Amino acid sequence: MIHVHQLSKSYGDIRAIEALNFEVSAGEVVGFLGPNGAGKTTTMRILCGCLGATEGDVTVDGRNVSEAPKWVKARVGYLPEHPPLYETMVVRDYIEFAATIKGVADPVAAAQKAILQVGLHEDVGGRPGADRIIGHLSKGYKQRVGLAQALVHNPRVLVLDEPTSGLDPAQRKEIRDLLVDLAHSDSRTVILSTHVLTEIEAICDRVIIINKGKVVAQDTVDNLRKSGGRVRLQVERDADQLLDILSKLDPIQSAEAHDDGVITVSTSDDCRSLIAETAAPFGLLSIHQQEGLEEIYLRLTGGSE
Repeated sequence: MIHVHQLSKSYGDIRAIEALNFEVSAGEVVGFLGPNGAGKTTTMRILCGCLGATEGDVTVDGRNVSEAPKWVKARVGYLPEHPPLYETMVVRDYIEFAATIKGVADPVAAAQKAILQVGLHEDVGGRPGADRIIGHLSKGYKQRVGLAQALVHNPRVLVLDEPTSGLDPAQRKEIRDLLVDLAHSDSRTVILSTHVLTEIEAICDRVIIINKGKVVAQDTVDNLRKSGGRVRLQVERDADQLLDILSKLDPIQSAEAHDDGVITVSTSDDCRSLIAETAAPFGLLSIHQQEGLEEIYLRLTGGSE
């Protein structure tokens, strides 16, 4: 569905992104992670045809974005971090307006469908959200309006840049549940940028991590956890002797002993089988990967933010 090849973007002497390569399959939900300034928003704007690339290519559904921007925009719904809302307009009028400028054949019907999809038909302060003035809504409902304009032309691809930014925990959950429904109900392809890592784990099939304009990892969360990091094991006896042996193994970067025969190991690869084999003579009681998505993210980006 989306193919990114050697994508680069420069702003004068500043290289925002450098030779990005990744693919997103049809119906896949992919999390796009990275520190502030890593190049996420730049990449997403290029994917949507809102910004030109300096080098490289992006194709959406087989068509090059730079060669057929109008065709691509008709198939992509984009929600920027700050949705382009006209706050003095009534919600329904705004969504119908968005449908009109996107060339939808029946803007009224399309707007009503989008309103139902994002829950703006529900009661908000005594009347349906769709009948309220946008500026009178909470930020959570304004995000729903932004999602409605991204959906109103029934796109095959959704590109969402920080869709829950600035929302309280209850609003984040509401939007997260809504995104899950939108992603799976019509088998849409979704690229989601967020700093809330629990959202990535709850929603996404796969993760792309970008740092300083370059892709540093892309895989499922489970596979990223297995790729290295920290392993915790517990043995019945001679933990200090085992610690000395483990410290000399090539894939192991460091090992530390704790109480009750517990040892934590930092590794460069998934070497749990080697660790288990080495620990077995010492009465291995348990072994498991200890690193979560947050630790993986911080390790790959150097903890920068």
